[in-house]
Amino acid sequence: MLARVLPYAKDLAREVVSPGDTVVDATCGNGHDTRFLSELTGPGGHVLSFDIQPGAIENARELCSPAGNIEFILDSHANVDRYLGGRPVKAAMFNLGYLPKGDKTITTEYKSTILAIEKIFHAMVPGGRIIIVVYHGHPEGKLEKEALTAALAEWPQKESQILEYRFINQKNDAPYILCIEKNRKK
Repeated sequence: MLARVLPYAKDLAREVVSPGDTVVDATCGNGHDTRFLSELTGPGGHVLSFDIQPGAIENARELCSPAGNIEFILDSHANVDRYLGGRPVKAAMFNLGYLPKGDKTITTEYKSTILAIEKIFHAMVPGGRIIIVVYHGHPEGKLEKEALTAALAEWPQKESQILEYRFINQKNDAPYILCIEKNRKK
């Protein structure tokens, strides 16, 4: 059977992340991806988990306790470069849209998302991946989807491969995945 979107997003990360790696959860939300990345990287790894909403950080801290390899950051993912400290990134996960069961007027925005993706890619090791689950069933999500697709379509293929994984017969603007894999040096 074909993998559903969220399990496949985790499979894409699982394929490249190893214990000890540095990874980013660019949209912490309620902490599910943060916990998953923490488990993949283990005690020697480092997870940077970003959100702009204090409630999201609190929810994630509670879910992820007592993991000691997570740095929760109350800031925009667009500022990721301020927190990396020169560490190379192996993977990053984004779940675009709004906080589940939260204020639906607070959403990710394409300008900060694209900036974060560019900064993470710059810090990423060859073979690393940025996995983006695109939720576009709301007005800001539609704008973000269009801007992200346009921006990524221009990326040179000599630097990366970009996958789009979606089910085309789903109703209600079903979420889909964009995965950017940084090419290995030849």
